[in-house]
Amino acid sequence: MSKIVLFGAGSQAEIAHFYLTRDSPHDVVACTVHLRFIRESNFQGLPVVPFETLEQTHPPADFKMFVAVGYAKVNTVRAGVYGEAKRKGYELISYVSSKCTHWGDTKIGDNCFILEDNTLQPFVTIGNDVCLWSGNHIGHHVSIGDHCFISSHVVIAGHVKVGAYCFIGVNATIRDSITIGQSCVIGAGSVIMRPCQDNEVYVPPRTVKKSAPAIE
Repeated sequence: MSKIVLFGAGSQAEIAHFYLTRDSPHDVVACTVHLRFIRESNFQGLPVVPFETLEQTHPPADFKMFVAVGYAKVNTVRAGVYGEAKRKGYELISYVSSKCTHWGDTKIGDNCFILEDNTLQPFVTIGNDVCLWSGNHIGHHVSIGDHCFISSHVVIAGHVKVGAYCFIGVNATIRDSITIGQSCVIGAGSVIMRPCQDNEVYVPPRTVKKSAPAIE
């Protein structure tokens, strides 16, 4: 069992706290956010401590972290906190639901949040800081880049490559053997039959370019 500090004090953190406390071996002992965002001293019955001074109260030698932030600004807000936590020296855990179907040797990075009823077929690779909400089908030989957020009931067919910082909306379908570029937004209900270039937004029935690039 690891002692975990949860970054966040919103709905994403509330959901992460629910799953971690009911379906993981970890012990969530505190929450943290940047000082300017602290509104209450407690969240879900846990103390809220400033992220700026977290090493003093919860040193990385004794505590691990999980960053529970949503997909704001095409995942760059979460990615930014992820990077800060790593630079502070914290190990970031991943959560994989006991109700997720996979083969046990799936390659999954750190700070991933994989909920119930996901099906991960053989030879899937998932990068760091990836969220798979409930009920997705991730086909064989699929690779998902860092800092992606895939919402519910998405079907990704075999041999697809999803670039970093992508968001894929509910009920989207991606055909086999294509590449989705970095920082793409695939709208709800989309059917993707061709490769997508970096920074594309697909909202049926058209594709537009967006201007904000991802940050590393």
